[in-house]
Amino acid sequence: MAFTPLHDRVLVRRLEGDEKTAGGLIIPDNAKEKPAEGEVVSVGEGARKDSGELIAMSVKAGDKVLFGKWSGTEVKIDGEDLLIMKESDILGTL
Repeated sequence: MAFTPLHDRVLVRRLEGDEKTAGGLIIPDNAKEKPAEGEVVSVGEGARKDSGELIAMSVKAGDKVLFGKWSGTEVKIDGEDLLIMKESDILGTL
């Protein structure tokens, strides 16, 4: 199924974090924090100003991004867990 977010929303796939600490200890699944890094899957067309002018998106599909810890809404599309968030929830690109 093809999914395209509306307006200034972005569909993001979380990138898995490290399973070991720098010292080599293995982190159990229940102690891991959800990663705040992801890859943009698709983007909407952008927001609109009051005048109707389109504000272009700053990110594009394939970009690696950092986002806030509690950002976005978790959804399942084609059996894959993804996040939908506003572009303003993205802190920056890598």
